[in-house]
Amino acid sequence: MSPVETCGQPPEVSTVPRLRAALLAAALTTAVLPAFAQADPAACLAPTVGGALCLAMEAGTAAQEAEKPLIPPRNAVRAATDQLLEQAGICDPTDHAACLVPFPNDRFTVSDPTTATGRRISINPLAMPRNVANRPIDPTELNRNDGWSPGTPVLTSVAGLDLGRSGIAGVTDPGASLRADAPIVLLDARTGQRWPYTAELDANPTDGEQPLLIVRPAVNFTEGHRYVVALRHLKDSAGKSIAAGPEFAALRAKATAGDPVFGPLLRKGIAVKELYLAWTFTVASTRNTTERMLHIRDDAFASLQAGAPKFAVTGTTEAYSDKVSRRITGTFTVPNYLTTPVNAKAPVLNADAALPGTRFLYLPGDDLPDRNGDFTATFTCDVPKAAVASFSDPKARVTPARASIYGHGLLGGQGEVGAGNVQKMGQENNILFCATDWYGMATGDVPNVGTFLVDMSYFPTLPDRVQQGMLAQLFLARLLKDPRGFASDPAFRVGGRPVVESGAVYYDGNSQGGIIGGALMAVAQDFTHGVLGVPGMNFSTLLDRSVDFAAYESVFNASYPSEVDRELVFGLIQPLWDRAESNGYAAHITRNPLPRTPRHKVLLDVAYGDHQVANLAAEVMARTIGVRTNTGFLAKGRHWGVQPGWGIPRFTGQWDGSAMVYWDSGTASPPNTNVPPPRSPGLAGQDPHEDPRATDLARVQKGLFLRPGGVVVDVCKGQPCLARPLAPEDPPKQ
Repeated sequence: MSPVETCGQPPEVSTVPRLRAALLAAALTTAVLPAFAQADPAACLAPTVGGALCLAMEAGTAAQEAEKPLIPPRNAVRAATDQLLEQAGICDPTDHAACLVPFPNDRFTVSDPTTATGRRISINPLAMPRNVANRPIDPTELNRNDGWSPGTPVLTSVAGLDLGRSGIAGVTDPGASLRADAPIVLLDARTGQRWPYTAELDANPTDGEQPLLIVRPAVNFTEGHRYVVALRHLKDSAGKSIAAGPEFAALRAKATAGDPVFGPLLRKGIAVKELYLAWTFTVASTRNTTERMLHIRDDAFASLQAGAPKFAVTGTTEAYSDKVSRRITGTFTVPNYLTTPVNAKAPVLNADAALPGTRFLYLPGDDLPDRNGDFTATFTCDVPKAAVASFSDPKARVTPARASIYGHGLLGGQGEVGAGNVQKMGQENNILFCATDWYGMATGDVPNVGTFLVDMSYFPTLPDRVQQGMLAQLFLARLLKDPRGFASDPAFRVGGRPVVESGAVYYDGNSQGGIIGGALMAVAQDFTHGVLGVPGMNFSTLLDRSVDFAAYESVFNASYPSEVDRELVFGLIQPLWDRAESNGYAAHITRNPLPRTPRHKVLLDVAYGDHQVANLAAEVMARTIGVRTNTGFLAKGRHWGVQPGWGIPRFTGQWDGSAMVYWDSGTASPPNTNVPPPRSPGLAGQDPHEDPRATDLARVQKGLFLRPGGVVVDVCKGQPCLARPLAPEDPPKQ
């Protein structure tokens, strides 16, 4: 993710983040316009687009304040409505916090022999969370799923619950979740295996609401499997046992060994009479999550007939910087699978605008996206001076550079390939980086984001567009790898000699480029090695814990004023987000490769204490992918865990596989609840998000990995890896 400008912080220097902020403010204005009259303009007087964003945030906060008196009557109406829906069999009667809790739940699925799991989600629109306009989220796209997210949050409400008194495994000790007497049991109904997790009480409850119990898998659930959730021996703050509700007690009294909930528990020797609550859910199949992306990939590349995409160089800039001898820009053609193709950059945005509502095109009778012509994507490539010092001399020495695509940050663009750290990486390791906008989550998509923050019925536009953006990344990689691609063009040649090596290509992405980059790695056929910088996965975990979400959260919260509903929304949209981020693909990056796809190796560079991408999510990602970490890991006492790096084995020296490396800038450990880290003066309060890529040794390690036969080398020689300002940013001067 990338930093966003917020109230009280200085305006950003870069034009693109300012433009991004202005677009967000404009897109959200209609959502919070009634609250602008109550906002405090004194806090946002800067005559800049940053001030406009600040005012939008203030307005969202003001809207929440204005709605506070309405919360009790609104909750009363919802409770009464849910009671009627329970009587009609639409809601689950065992938890009255909301219609869809406990969540996820096979009560909201139906049998479907045409799916890989034999189930299909089937939620009545009346059961879905509603925004302030009383519009329920449209479940149509979710109801196409054959199960829930492999990283789904497990949600329920337990009045008076005390985690400590109950002995529930929190964020600090996932290993404790597997104790024989653990109060929460996650059980794979197919294998009988206990599943590790961490649990927390929601730290952001709406006034008057019981905080939800949120249970997150410590490693993603197995796709296509069914799980049973069981709660027992729960206690309140006085140590008093919390009794089961009458609805569940009645179900418990009828428990049989053949019951899909109670049967697996009985077979594990778990006493049914001790249960507070239990239910079951099915995880979506691999096919369900990945088939759309694999289909458009295979269909698009088949149209190339083993060749390279069409492209055109539209401009070059000589001596672009002291590290880049030439910047090359241009366009390339990508098959389009969206309802509205994008063919040109908008003059104001200088980005491909996302029309709100743009979705995959499905022709009648087709369950997979259909091609709808082509769209013209754009690219930016930087040739390092290590490849050629100057293009003006046709006899200049040429050392062809390795080729890599670069994945940009949150709602950014391809121009980030020119960031100082990327230029250093290219020059120090002789890598030519090329980038394209990550359609779906690029600058031009900001208005679309504003649309679905107000009404999450429009959320499916995001994963559909991101998958189209992933296809563009794959086509860009083919242009770098195929000798008939960029290497054949005069702009990429000096005296007839190519400045880029063809035959191999790599991936390097940061932040959003690390989050979506894992999904890209899992489907890539032209490259097998990739660096996922400051990564994580599973937006249902990431959003609450990111400082970046603050600008969006104020409007989202104003649109969905109940925190119970907001957490449900995160869980409900995650199966759709899985189609376009690492959470849906992590299990297939290094092992169990997807059809017609090679195995891959990835290096996860994690900033310890990251304010933007939670370390908790990075560790779940690491366990799910199956990586190792360096023996130095972190200094003793730095990690928040009882068993630091639980479930992630260590390597010594070098490792010919995938790895995660923490880079420590001295930032404080992250909070153990679902809130973002606080920013404060001094080293401990600074955001280290940018530090790994800006550190010399980290770039050395990446360079040793992104090469033929590349391996992960412990460049920290058995010690914890330190990042700036605790370690040099640049190589030693020769």
